[in-house]
Amino acid sequence: MSIFIVQKQMIIIFVLILIGVFLFKSKHLSNDSARQLSWIIVNITNPITLLCAALSDDQKVGAKEVGLAFICFGIMYAYLIILAYIIPPLLGIEKDKRYSYRMLTIFGNTGFIGIPFAAAVLGTSSLIFVSVCGFVINMIVYTYGSATLRKTAAIQNPGNDMGNVFSIKNVINSGTVISVITIVVYLLDVKVPEAVHTTLNHIGTCTTFLSMIVLGVSVAQIIPREIFTKWRLYIFIVIRQILVPILLIFILRLFVTNTLLLSSVIVMVSMPAGNLPLMMSKQYGVKEDTISAGIIMTTLASIITIPVVMSFL
Repeated sequence: MSIFIVQKQMIIIFVLILIGVFLFKSKHLSNDSARQLSWIIVNITNPITLLCAALSDDQKVGAKEVGLAFICFGIMYAYLIILAYIIPPLLGIEKDKRYSYRMLTIFGNTGFIGIPFAAAVLGTSSLIFVSVCGFVINMIVYTYGSATLRKTAAIQNPGNDMGNVFSIKNVINSGTVISVITIVVYLLDVKVPEAVHTTLNHIGTCTTFLSMIVLGVSVAQIIPREIFTKWRLYIFIVIRQILVPILLIFILRLFVTNTLLLSSVIVMVSMPAGNLPLMMSKQYGVKEDTISAGIIMTTLASIITIPVVMSFL
């Protein structure tokens, strides 16, 4: 993989994030409007980006490769869950605060940043594998992730009954549904009229810009003293954003010969921390200051860490 392509994409992402910072600082975007844009991205533009990839006429992989993708992402998340119990003690994190680092370790921003990044760097052919990743991560975040945060909420807020918060219905959401639809449409090679495909493409192309300016709104509200003085996060970033993905490259190379699949998995594991655990923490009443700081720090650091990791492919 050309490191120049990756670096160019990260520069583009950085510029788009700065546009979001400017729009917030100049009061052309607010937190409310950013939340509204987030809803549009998560529920409309991101899913349509994946669907467009499934409908494209690019050379497609078969069911065997899609099945192997499920295995690879299963291995990836099993690997991350194991590391989530190793990294916090190594960093000297107190037991009652380790849940934050577990969330940061396991759940990357595979949708908000991962989808547009994979499409730009690897091409739209990679998005079938990204769809598989989206399905797997949604299953894990609404089972393991939800259970972890509910247990933490019960400890932090004695008397608050979180036992009935989780429902199997949470697993059936826009993320898992569109992932299944994308995989089915892809494998069945469904065709739609050109006008429909063109319309979908126009909507999907908005994803990258909208995603980055929303991230810019978050970056614009950083309080440096509260974020950049958490020294353990610097060590965490080196371990999670660089060493962990590089080790996974060597593990997967032992049995994965499909270069596009390998690259797709590594791109997904290299993504900065995702927003969903933060939103769930707010919902359950869990302290989320470290998770919030981790999301911001890993997102900013990814401008450097992702090109470093990609250079090993």
